[in-house]
Amino acid sequence: MGKHEVGTPKYIANKIKAKGLQKLRWYCQMCQKQCRDENGFKCHMTSESHHRQLLLFSDNQDKYLSYFSKEFSNGYLELLRRQFGTKRVHANRVYQEYISDRHHLHMNSTQWETLTDFVKWLGREGKCVVDETEKGWFVTYIDRDPETIRLQEAMAKKDKMDKDDNERMMEFLDKQIARGKKLSKNLTDNIPTDLVRPDVDKIVLNLPIKKTETTKIDTQPSPLLTFKKPLPPVKQSVSKKEERKKSALDEIMEEEEERRKKIKRRDNWLDEGIVVKVITDSLGERYEHKKGIVERVIDKFIALVRMIDTNHKLKLDQAHLETVIPAIGRKVKILNGAYAGLIAELLEIDTKKFCGSLKISSGPLSGKIINIPYEDFSKFHDI
Repeated sequence: MGKHEVGTPKYIANKIKAKGLQKLRWYCQMCQKQCRDENGFKCHMTSESHHRQLLLFSDNQDKYLSYFSKEFSNGYLELLRRQFGTKRVHANRVYQEYISDRHHLHMNSTQWETLTDFVKWLGREGKCVVDETEKGWFVTYIDRDPETIRLQEAMAKKDKMDKDDNERMMEFLDKQIARGKKLSKNLTDNIPTDLVRPDVDKIVLNLPIKKTETTKIDTQPSPLLTFKKPLPPVKQSVSKKEERKKSALDEIMEEEEERRKKIKRRDNWLDEGIVVKVITDSLGERYEHKKGIVERVIDKFIALVRMIDTNHKLKLDQAHLETVIPAIGRKVKILNGAYAGLIAELLEIDTKKFCGSLKISSGPLSGKIINIPYEDFSKFHDI
């Protein structure tokens, strides 16, 4: 029977059948012939060309069998490497992708009878990592390409360098902590306290009272109506002794002022409840230039900071932080100098002198206006 003409329904049907995957039992690997049905496969088995191929196969069976096995394993592993890489995947899924090609090498011509035997062989040869689960066998390709091995070694070297950088950073922090401990021995901690006045003390004001002489007014009527000019007021001379004495509160404020002027500046400025900004880039872009709240000062130069955006808690050194200047009218905390530890209100910012005008709102000096440099105060946040 001749071939059907091009364009006829039978011709199109035959082309569609030829494109699809046919049954494995009707395929001859030696002749590379795919039959559509059992009758066609029987006819092929009795053909002269098939018998010639069988004679060649019988002369050297091991050669053909090893060749077919090698071709099948190479095709399977190449597909696994290109499409799935080093991911863990079901073995049957890779096999379905492999046999989707019409001209693939069939498994019935190899040394393996089933896909399970082939997967076990891959595991024994060290070509893949295989494991069996309830869903079947899974394979993971082991990439032994020299370029891939070189890339992995480069990545491992980079990780080691990053680890060395972190170790150097930790050594630097330890040195800073030791330096802070050494300097703290020579400094006295000046902790501001509230003014507590004992109940026994009493404030006594001795003000001199001058008695004024009253002039007698003649109430007798005069025979003539006369008008007299009023006398000018008498100027009373006030002596220095009669000046108002200073109150006890003024004296206490002056003493407090003198005491604070004698306080020396400290090397550490960290304090609880202030808002700070991270200035180091060693923590990555996630934390660089981000703000946080100092929840606890661990060792003068080390603080536990809770980030405002992520709510993460980091242990940071004072060298990696800086103070935050809030908006005018907000509360700040003075960190260094004579007024360290006091809460104040930011009134004005002088960009030329790099300082801020503060109004103290806590302690005995409440209401006093002072000028403090930027680095000596920071935004206050109640924890």
